[in-house]
Amino acid sequence: MKKTPLLFLFALLTLPLMAQKKRFTIDDLIPGGSTYYAHSYPATKYLTWWGDACMELGIERCKNIDGQVISPALATLTLENINGILAANGRKTIDHLYSISFPEPHMPYVLIDRGREKTLVDWDNRKVIWKATLTPDVSNEDWDKHSRSLAYTAEHNLYVLTADGKTHQVSSDGSADLAYGTSVHRDEFGIEKGTFWSPDGTLLAFYKMDQSMVSKYPQEPPFFSPQGGTAHSDSSTSPKEEDGRGLPYPMAGETSHKVYVGIFNPQTDKTVYLNTGDPTDRYFTNIAWSPDGTRLYLIELNRDQNHGSLDEYDTATGEKLRTLFTEDNPKYFEPTHPIQFLPWDDSKFIYQTRRDGYNHLYIYNVASGKQVKQLTSGQFEVIDVLGFNTEAKTVLYTSNEQHPLQQNVFSVDMKGKRTLLGNGTGWHNASLSESGQYFIDNYSSPLIARHIDIVPTTKGDIVNVLSAADPWSDYQVPEIKTGTIKAADGVTDLYYRLILPTDFDPNKKYPAVVYVYGGPHAHNIDASAHWGARGWDIWMAQQGYVMFCLDNRGSEHRGLNFEQATFRHLGVEEMKDQVKGVEYLKSLPYVDADRLGVHGWSFGGFMTTSLMTTYPDVFKVGVAGGPVIDWRFYEVMYGERYMDTPQTNPEGYEETSVLGKAKNLKGRLLVIYGGNDPVCVPQHTLSFMRACIDANTYPDLFTYPGDGHNMMGTDRVHLHNVITRYFEDHLK
Repeated sequence: MKKTPLLFLFALLTLPLMAQKKRFTIDDLIPGGSTYYAHSYPATKYLTWWGDACMELGIERCKNIDGQVISPALATLTLENINGILAANGRKTIDHLYSISFPEPHMPYVLIDRGREKTLVDWDNRKVIWKATLTPDVSNEDWDKHSRSLAYTAEHNLYVLTADGKTHQVSSDGSADLAYGTSVHRDEFGIEKGTFWSPDGTLLAFYKMDQSMVSKYPQEPPFFSPQGGTAHSDSSTSPKEEDGRGLPYPMAGETSHKVYVGIFNPQTDKTVYLNTGDPTDRYFTNIAWSPDGTRLYLIELNRDQNHGSLDEYDTATGEKLRTLFTEDNPKYFEPTHPIQFLPWDDSKFIYQTRRDGYNHLYIYNVASGKQVKQLTSGQFEVIDVLGFNTEAKTVLYTSNEQHPLQQNVFSVDMKGKRTLLGNGTGWHNASLSESGQYFIDNYSSPLIARHIDIVPTTKGDIVNVLSAADPWSDYQVPEIKTGTIKAADGVTDLYYRLILPTDFDPNKKYPAVVYVYGGPHAHNIDASAHWGARGWDIWMAQQGYVMFCLDNRGSEHRGLNFEQATFRHLGVEEMKDQVKGVEYLKSLPYVDADRLGVHGWSFGGFMTTSLMTTYPDVFKVGVAGGPVIDWRFYEVMYGERYMDTPQTNPEGYEETSVLGKAKNLKGRLLVIYGGNDPVCVPQHTLSFMRACIDANTYPDLFTYPGDGHNMMGTDRVHLHNVITRYFEDHLK
């Protein structure tokens, strides 16, 4: 398929400096800031699908987006009417219609979710069809629109509330060590939840996770809740013993948890567990139902994550019927997408894999377990399957085929013919209608803050719903450039973003800050609004800094070889690429090579501390947030995928640990962490502090008591003030 150039592509890839009057405040630019949504968030419309009708949700009314009268019942879909029905049935009223949803395409029903109170309303006939009131300790709610059954967890146990109002207790022995119906394997392998309804909603597959054998990490007692304030009514009261329970956290090379898959039948109140055998050191992922609900499919992955199999189980007996096929990779194999049956042909399904080096779609025959054909191919990544157009028999998906920095919507037919849909530039997010004949296309580009279109997936006209003004149009926005440099391998192109200081003077010398992430499953530079620049980058440019960012090898959407270049030595190749970026930065006549800073969070915190201690003469100042310090302290699933175990790769773990490099620290380094970080546990930061003390080096430390891996709300604004002040104090 012929490629089209990226938006105005690399005609120096520059956004021109606009003469503006206003200057930003940090609250304008950081989520959680008091003026962020007013001054940085483009206008939007709240849209959803009612079948194939696109509905615009408002405060007091809803309307079909193209103005057609698709149902006389729409006249009564008002806030006043809905609240009248709710009040008459003793339910809480709502303030607007923004959050309602239409679960059934041809019925005048809306689902109103008020957290613990959920109500299905027939607004036209003014009655409640279904309702549930849950207790405060409930979580992981999963409602099925077909059976109107609700699965949920409470105190580690799993329950099902059926449409007849009966509550079924699926488990009774749940505890902190034995969890039912929750996400497992620490949310790796695309796992986001722990319950999975059958296509007709009559059966529930669920995860059961035994963590009794997993080491417990002692989290900070909850003296404080996030964003300040005490977690206890009396701040002088000491935390109770149970408040300080440890977090089950399997670290690399240690004993991990065991996972089981059950199938619950509310009609019989019986549970059948899949006969997977001993689950020790095995991962069960990507759960999918057959269309008739008689079979359950999952991908089993070994602990080394280099061998996987697609297995089929009988949902009535739990017995394994067969292995359809296996997949191997000498480094690692990471399945993140369940199989998807073709809605017009139950004998075939879509399977996603990167076996040819890029994530692509394959058609398989379910009876034989054999590949029918590779549906997409090329040096690009299929990012996500949106769904199907059942009439046209096409698959709708997003990919970066247009350009590595873009995300666009495509369709592909069963012969493999791909068609670009919608605007061919920028970064697109899409929501498919019931039949797949249309999608809501919400996109931006470097010069477009937000456009929303209704796009047909076969033929017809695109309908523009919104062309939002740039909320920064009245502000003095710095110039943003993008381009490529060669990686440390001398071959691979890497994309960078360069932001010049506000009021830039080419005759001056400016301090520069490198913002880095660098790890898998993420990127920083793309063809969205302002080239993906974060608000803090703009803030720092306004303070007089050159801001630089580079997506090194190891980051996402560039293919398997690009990602796997870092295998068994995380940080090493990434740092080499970042140093190439620094070399480019130093070549710019307006950059002061003696005033270079670096900042990153999470994997970026690891990169920051690693760069400050591996290349101590390059950076004068660094700020590392929530850092990994030693991969031995990180979780089994993620850590062992990229590093193997400490037992099988001791050299790699030693090479990448920052602890042994603490003695090299020369510049000013601030390390920030959340007191209850469950991802990069505080052991990382505190171990580094101890190593620096022992090595007689002097980093600075800042903590957010009660916060987790990320600071949210007003804490996030405070955080970015702390980061900014550190650079202002030590880099300028």
